[in-house]
Order: sequence, then structure tokens, then C-alpha cells
Amino acid sequence: MLTNDQLAKWDRESFLHPSTHLAQHARGEAPGRVIKSAEGCHITDRDGNRLLDAFAGLYCVNIGYGRQEVAEAIAEQARELAYYHAYVGHGTEASITLAHMVMERAPDHMSRVYFGLGGSDANETNIKLVWYMNNILGRPEKKKIISRWRGYHGSGLMSGSLTGLSLFHQKFDLPFDTVLHTTSPYYFRRQDISQTEEQFTAQCAADLEALIEREGADTIAAFIAEPMLGTGGIVPPPAGYWQAIEPILRKHDILLIADEVVTGFGRLGSMFASPFYGITPDIMTIAKGLTSAYAPLSGTIVSEGVWKVLEKGTDEFGPLGHGWTYSAHPIGAAAGVANLKLLDSLNLVANAGEVGPYLTRTMAEALAEHPNLGEVRGEGMLTAVELVKDRESRTFFDAADKVVPRIVGAMAKRGVIARAMPQGDILGYAPPLCLSREEADTVVSVTAEAIREVLG
Repeated sequence: MLTNDQLAKWDRESFLHPSTHLAQHARGEAPGRVIKSAEGCHITDRDGNRLLDAFAGLYCVNIGYGRQEVAEAIAEQARELAYYHAYVGHGTEASITLAHMVMERAPDHMSRVYFGLGGSDANETNIKLVWYMNNILGRPEKKKIISRWRGYHGSGLMSGSLTGLSLFHQKFDLPFDTVLHTTSPYYFRRQDISQTEEQFTAQCAADLEALIEREGADTIAAFIAEPMLGTGGIVPPPAGYWQAIEPILRKHDILLIADEVVTGFGRLGSMFASPFYGITPDIMTIAKGLTSAYAPLSGTIVSEGVWKVLEKGTDEFGPLGHGWTYSAHPIGAAAGVANLKLLDSLNLVANAGEVGPYLTRTMAEALAEHPNLGEVRGEGMLTAVELVKDRESRTFFDAADKVVPRIVGAMAKRGVIARAMPQGDILGYAPPLCLSREEADTVVSVTAEAIREVLG
């Protein structure tokens, strides 16, 4: 992209970008890319460069780009009714229909869905509801939330505190002391290399028990976790993890919040990850795949047990004092309805369950002999490649070497987008669920070429 044209000038002078090195961008040292159009698994920038987007934007364009059915649904909704609020029982045909469609797909014990705009605000909602519940139940001291190191739950005040990645804490006065962090279920990065997966799982469970014992179960309201780690490294849980963790929570009357922002709506080859891993959450966070990012929308799905307490609260204290102006926005809801219809009609959940493992498997085969390969891991249409400086000693590269950003850059030159994951030398892949085997082969071959270019 030219750095001296008008659009690039406006970009440097007017646009404060999220998750960006602001000074470098403003100086034109890292001008980024202006995206012009997209179709299927590919995006095209304004200079005509066409790239296979192996990260679906930010894990979110599940149905693929350019689906005219969703665009038409958005346009039709905007023409008929661009906006009305959802306060005091108001609804629209789109928002009510989408709520019904979500609950048809949610686990049977779930009861209602509240709509917001993004995963961060959904997790803010979750914590407010948990605190509200414990006040209604006469347990005002039961307010602490346990999260996990390397978990990602957003970048707001409370959601940023729940996140267990230093980038989202440093210089923001986060995390709040209401949030506690426990061991990340990241077997590859275990401190004791001699541990088996089962032993590491037992350690994760023991660490959680010790934290609860130290803080007091009567002060802890909820445990929030992604069914499998996303931004923290795309890490499936170790063997038996959830079967060890959930009974501890139930024993101590601690609610389970399953953050399904990444995993929801097909990414693991199942509609949701909670049933996939045998989890029974009290609250589920949804976003990204809800509309495949064709419009902003998120959701908080509450169980029947949670719903009954919320009902009790409003009977005793009046209307629930929580909401956003754009909650259940009809345009976002219309996009969601059209998106879920396509997810079904195109059989994309099954495709994710077939092509995703193929991508992970062929990636592992292609890189198996490279001396800097740590491991290839994945679940469904989520894959990660973790690189190491030395395989035998499991020594990691110095962050200043920027090994994975350089590899991502080399891949982009070859027409494929991957993501450099934070806090590690990790290449992340989360393609649209419509990815074909041929496109998966392209992702693998380009990855191998880029790794050889950077590391030899």
C-alpha cells in the first residue's frame, strides 16, 4: 500500500486502531492493509492482492465472506426497521426469531439468551448477572471470579481483568482484585516436562482446589473459561481436564461460565464446545459465529437455574437494571438469522469437523522433521503450530527475535494470512468453516515455505 496517498494519510492522521503499535502506524512505519472485498475464504486489498484468510478475520467469519443471503437480510431489515430498542419487553421479528434459533441449538438445560454487541460486553453482562444473583440469594460476599492464565475473555474493565494475558493488563491498572487466576491447562508449556497429561490435569485440579481453599468458597461466585484456549495459544484441554474441574466447582457451589465466543456455532465440528467436552455450563458467552461478523452481535445464554433466580429478583426488586442501547439490534439479529440458516444449509459444521482435522493432520506431517517444531495441535477448525528454539530442551525463542511475526509476514507475501498468537512463538489458524481440502493444502504448503525462509 502506498504511504503517501490520501487514504493512507487519513488513516495515519485520524484512525486510532485497536491492538496496534500506534506510534509506528502513525509514522507510516507499519501502514497495515486496506481491505476492499472478500469472497469465500479469500480477501482482496485495494491494491488487488488476494489472500487466503486462514484466520477468518478474528476467528469470526464462520460461513465465509461474500454471502449475499446475509447481505440481503441486512438490507431488507434496514429498509423495513433499522432500529428499535429491546427495553421493557420490546422486540422485533428478527430478534425474537434469532433468540428462538439460538435456544434450539443450545444445550437442553439452557433457558434464555440476552443479546449484546461483542464478546467483551457479553462477559461484562455475565459478571453483573452473577453478582446480581448472589445478592438476590442473600450471599453478598460471594463475588470473586476465577479465570485462568492465558484465557481470553475481552478487553473491557472486567472482561480485561478476566483475560489472563499480560498485554491486556499492562498500564491499564488491571486485573481488578475481584478476579483470581489459576493454572492454564496448557500441557505443552507445563513446568515439569516429566508429567503425563493425566498428571498435569491432576495438578490443574489441585491448584484450583488450593485457590478455593485459600480464598474461601463462600467468597467465590463463578469460574470462567473457554472450553479450549483460544487467543492464549489455541490449546485443547489436556486429557480428563473438564471431568476433573467441573465437580470441584459443583462441590463448592461455584457457577461455570463457558466462554464460547470462539468455539460456538460450529468451529469444533459441533454446534457448541460445551457438549463436545461434556461440560454443563450455567452461563454461555456467544458472539463471533453468531452472525459470522456480518454485523456486531453477542449473547449471554443462561441456564434454567440462573433464569429462575433472575425472575425472583425482578419479582422482589423490580425490572432488571441492565441493558445496552443496541441490545438485540434488529440489523444484527437479521444477520444472525440468515447466518444460522446458511450454517445449516451449507453443512458447514460437518465440514469443520472433517476439513479442520485434515488441516491439523497434514500440517503435522509437513512440519514433522523441522528441528524448530514444538508441536502441532488443534480441534475442529482450529490449528496451532508452536515453534521452539531447541526441541530437545523445549527452549523457546527470545520474544525480541519476532520469529512468528516474521513467518506471518513471509506467509502474507505468499498470499495466506495466519495469526501470530501472543505470549509465545505460535502460529494460529482458524479459517472459515467452508475451507476446502485444497485450500487447507495451500495453507500447509505456504506455512512450510515461510518457516523454511525464516528459520531454514
